[in-house]
Amino acid sequence: MKLLGIIGGMSWTSTAEYYRLLNGEVARQRGGLHSARLLIHSVDFAQIAALQTSGQWHEAGELLAEVARGLERAGADGVLLATNTMHKVAPQIEAAISLPFFHIADSVGRRLQEAGVKRAGLLGTAFTMEQDFYKDRLHQQYGLEVLVPDEAGRADVHRIIFDELCQNLITDESRQIYRRQMAELVGRGAQAIILGCTEITLLVGAGDVSVPVFDTSAIHVEDAARFMLG
Repeated sequence: MKLLGIIGGMSWTSTAEYYRLLNGEVARQRGGLHSARLLIHSVDFAQIAALQTSGQWHEAGELLAEVARGLERAGADGVLLATNTMHKVAPQIEAAISLPFFHIADSVGRRLQEAGVKRAGLLGTAFTMEQDFYKDRLHQQYGLEVLVPDEAGRADVHRIIFDELCQNLITDESRQIYRRQMAELVGRGAQAIILGCTEITLLVGAGDVSVPVFDTSAIHVEDAARFMLG
């Protein structure tokens, strides 16, 4: 089994979910007492979040690139970034290492394409919903039209991620807000919903909307496990 390096901590709740999913997938495929060979560098999310808010993406990218170099030096065979938003700096990470890097938008794009989805609604941080690094990759490489909530909806989705989900706070009120946003996207023609932030699955899932839901963390993990066990 290959050793997978994980850049985590953004947030710790999503990294815990990645750890659970990766071990579950390896156990499912190998059986018995098998578990995933993982090397995790978990960063202080407060530092990353401050760089996001101030628009210092290059500095954040350099920080994560150095983490990736450390994972390579420590013997990792491949690197996974356990977050959607910070794939904005994926080019800096990829340039820093000679290892395979598993881009989450590629994993998601392939899966949507295989399912025949042409138009999908996207929930995530404001950075993921509003900037081009994620939506454009899905559109240009996988032919997907990506819909996002309106300005007020994006603000609600973003606030709940940072103020609640990243701190492992789950409320029914916020679940209802997410359900409304997903229903509105379906009303605008979304054939599927992309849960484009690794914490969102703590709040909603397939039973909360009338169209298929694509859990980016689970899809990402499946590709990483295929590499580890291949």
